[in-house]
Amino acid sequence: MECRIGCGACCVAPSISSPIPGMPNGKPAGVRCIQLDARNRCMIFGMPERPTVCRSLKPEPEMCGSDAIEAMRTIAAWEMASAPL
Repeated sequence: MECRIGCGACCVAPSISSPIPGMPNGKPAGVRCIQLDARNRCMIFGMPERPTVCRSLKPEPEMCGSDAIEAMRTIAAWEMASAPL
């Protein structure tokens, strides 16, 4: 599966604990990544500065669903389910 252009759910819904250019402490869940442009495209895609967790995340039908809204809901639910108690 290829990434849905303009979705951006994986750049908003999950927390990212590793540094991101412009976000040295990563980002909390639900916060838009500073590297996500106005068209919901990663401005550091393919660059070595992109966090390993972002480079390793691959779009899958279970995660991405049928549209960006479904992807956001799924990733947010996974984030909540994996949060420490």
